[in-house]
Amino acid sequence: MAVPKGRKTKSRRNNRRSHIHIKSSGLTTCPKCGKPVLGHTLCDNCGYYKGVEIINVMEKLTKKEKKAKKKEIEEGQEQKEKPLTMEKLSK
Repeated sequence: MAVPKGRKTKSRRNNRRSHIHIKSSGLTTCPKCGKPVLGHTLCDNCGYYKGVEIINVMEKLTKKEKKAKKKEIEEGQEQKEKPLTMEKLSK
């Protein structure tokens, strides 16, 4: 069985592991509803991809859920259109 000749220092070990780290995912915002979405995928919240409706999300919902979802989507669009105030910029 092989035995290491000498002890490897922490510096050598850490230099070897410097490339092992978690990369952040490339999230973008949906232009329709403003929710974070992975690039080149359709939005789970509104069902749109590149401005075209691919899936009708409202179809499977009940009347109460439809109303809440519609309100949520409208709020997302309003937030996108509003300019930032000085208070929001300072945060």
